[in-house]
Amino acid sequence: MTAPPPLYAKGDLRLRPCRHGAMLYSLNDIYIGRSLEVYGEYAEDEAELYGKILKPGQVAVEAGANIGAHTVVMAQAVGPTGMVAAAEPQRVLLQMLCANLALNGLKNVRTAGCGFGAAPGTMRVPPLDYARAYNFGAVKLQAEGPGESVQVVTIDSLDLPRCDLIKVDVEGMEQAVIAGARGTIARHRPALYVENNQRDDSPALISMLQDLGYRLWWHIPRLYREDNFRGHGVDIFNTAININMLGLPSGDERKVALKPIEGPQDWWKDDGP
Repeated sequence: MTAPPPLYAKGDLRLRPCRHGAMLYSLNDIYIGRSLEVYGEYAEDEAELYGKILKPGQVAVEAGANIGAHTVVMAQAVGPTGMVAAAEPQRVLLQMLCANLALNGLKNVRTAGCGFGAAPGTMRVPPLDYARAYNFGAVKLQAEGPGESVQVVTIDSLDLPRCDLIKVDVEGMEQAVIAGARGTIARHRPALYVENNQRDDSPALISMLQDLGYRLWWHIPRLYREDNFRGHGVDIFNTAININMLGLPSGDERKVALKPIEGPQDWWKDDGP
């Protein structure tokens, strides 16, 4: 199925109706932007999970919100009496994140152009050319070097009155983000949804979360779904996936129909990396 004409187009930017509302995105983003253009959604299996976890009035934290493809879903799930705290360190992506929240009338999101980490400080967003095709969701903050300086804060510094979900998608800084959220995790025992796509770093990350008293499962959403919003019948991403973990605190009896993680050496597939 061919997408209808965009509501707005300028250069690489497009604004189209998508599954969860109007979305502004860049055609130069080879995964999130391309998925919204072709399918009208991004990693919908992941979006569905947030909708199941979050309830009206709850609070979520999103480390690495990008342009808000899933921030919109979480904000809709918690409703006007809930709140989402969303951080995105890339200035250009932050601008689109705020635009997408405004376009969908979502006033319950607190956005910040910063990174979450283990301690307050600053890091660098490496130089990027947003006029060229790239995976802008795979940008790693650097301790030093060229690029824009960005503030790093801890999730604990938010001093949230409650917290029901922490989502972490930060390209290698997962352990630092969790370290800076220990107080919040201890007080509120939120569900955790953490990217874990680096095999070498996986054992330490799993150990950290299990030591905090969490049961873990693999969640491996595909970028393509047959029932996508636009009805597009071809997987343009060649079975590409995201590798994430769902964590629930010990004592949480919610049923999870996913592959459990038994210990630090587990991996999402049996034959290794």
